[in-house]
Amino acid sequence: MRITRTVGGRRRRAAVIATTGLTAAALLLAGCSDSDSSGSGKSDANGPITLTVSDFGQFGYKEAGLFAQYHKLHPNITVKENTTADEKVYYPKLLQQLNSNSGLSDVQGLEVGRIKELVDTKANSFADLSKVIDVADWVPWKEKQATTSGGQVIGAGTDIGPMSLCYNTELFKKAGLSTDPKAVAAKVAGGWSDYLALGAEYKKHAPKGTFFMDSASAMFNAVVSSNAQQYYDSSGKPIYKTSDSVKQGWDLANQAATTGLSQGLKQFDPPTWPPALRKSKVATVVCPAWMAAQIQVNAGPANKGHWNITTAPGSSSANWGGSFLAVPKSGKHVDEAGALVKWLTAPAQQAAVFKAIGVFPSNKGAYSLPEVKNAKLPYFNNAPIGKIYAQEASTIPAAVLGPKDADIKDAFSAQIANMEVRHTSSGAAWNAAIQKIDKIVG
Repeated sequence: MRITRTVGGRRRRAAVIATTGLTAAALLLAGCSDSDSSGSGKSDANGPITLTVSDFGQFGYKEAGLFAQYHKLHPNITVKENTTADEKVYYPKLLQQLNSNSGLSDVQGLEVGRIKELVDTKANSFADLSKVIDVADWVPWKEKQATTSGGQVIGAGTDIGPMSLCYNTELFKKAGLSTDPKAVAAKVAGGWSDYLALGAEYKKHAPKGTFFMDSASAMFNAVVSSNAQQYYDSSGKPIYKTSDSVKQGWDLANQAATTGLSQGLKQFDPPTWPPALRKSKVATVVCPAWMAAQIQVNAGPANKGHWNITTAPGSSSANWGGSFLAVPKSGKHVDEAGALVKWLTAPAQQAAVFKAIGVFPSNKGAYSLPEVKNAKLPYFNNAPIGKIYAQEASTIPAAVLGPKDADIKDAFSAQIANMEVRHTSSGAAWNAAIQKIDKIVG
C-alpha cells in the first residue's frame, strides 16, 4: 500500500489491519448508540449543506465509513473530504489560507508537530472548541497541546502514537534470545541503554546479514519523545543544544550507528525498508501504535507469526504522532462543523477508526470499549495491542512542545542517518544539525 506522508518523524499510514473479529460495521452500530451520535442540537441545518473536511495522509474516517454514517444520522448534511497525501505540502497551503482567510474548509486537520506554532500564532483563526467537546475525555496532555494560555481549545484530538517495541521472534530465537513479551520487556525495563545492551546480546549470535534495529534516528525520536522536556523549555525558549533528552538520544544513536546495531535504513523508503522487513533482516523496530500496520504490510504474509509486540524501554513511554481536528472561525457552518468534530472524536468513532486503520484513540472513553480493550493482532502472535497501547498511553509525560518541533526532529534525523550510512563523525553530524536548526529557529 501507498505510504502517504511524513512530518517530524511521524507518518500517517495507508495500511488497514484487523484488530478484532468484529467488523467495521459492528463498530458503526456501536456509534449509533453513543450519546454523541444521536444527532440532537445544532448538528442539523435548516436546509441541505455540505461540510468540507481537509486533512492529510489517512485519518481513517472514509475507511471506517463514518462520513456515510454521519449523513444517515443527519440527512441534511453531506461531508466531503479533501485529502493531501503529503503533510509537508498541506501545511504551507493551510498557512496561506489562514493568512488570507480564504479557501479554508469547514474542518481542518492539524498535525501535532505543528500544533504549538498554530496555538501561538493562529489561535484567533479557529473556533474555540472548549465548550463543544469535553476536554476531560482526552488523555490530559493531548488537549493541553491544542489549548492556549487563555483556555481556548483550537483542536479536538484524533489519535495518539503510544510507543511500544516490535520484534522479530524468529531472529530472536536464532540469536538465542527469549521471545516471550514479558521477558523482552524485563530486558529493556531500565530504559534505552538496556535496549542497546539487548542489541549487543543479539549481535553476538545474530544471523548473518541481520541487524538489531532498522534506524537509529527512529530510536532517537523515541528517546526524546519519552521526556517532558525536549526541544523547548516551559518558557518557550529553544533548548535543543543543551536538552538532556536530546543529548541522551544523540549519544545512544551514535552508539547504535558505530557498533553496527542499526542497519541505517530510512524508514518507509521503498527500495530499502520494505525488503529488509520482508527478508527478515531487522530484529526490532520502535513501534508507535500506527507502526504495526506498516510492518504487517511491508513484511508481508510470509512473516505472519514471526513478529510480536511488547512495552517500550523504560518506565516512561513516548508519544510519536497524533493529530487534531479544528474548525476555522470564518467558516459558513461553524456550529455544524463543531458538532461533526465532536462526533468524529467521540469514543465509538475513534474505536471505529482504530478498527479500520490501526490508529490509537486519544479519547480515553474508547479504551473501555471491547473493540479497543480486547483488540489483538493475529499477525503479531495475537499481541494484546489494546491493553499495551492503553498502558503506554498512561505513562506518556506531558511534553513541552515548540513551534518548530517537526523541523528540528527532521534536521537531527537527517544527520543521524549520515552517521549510519556515510559514517560521518558524531561531532561533525551534530554541528551540521545545529547549523541547520539555528537557521530554522532564527
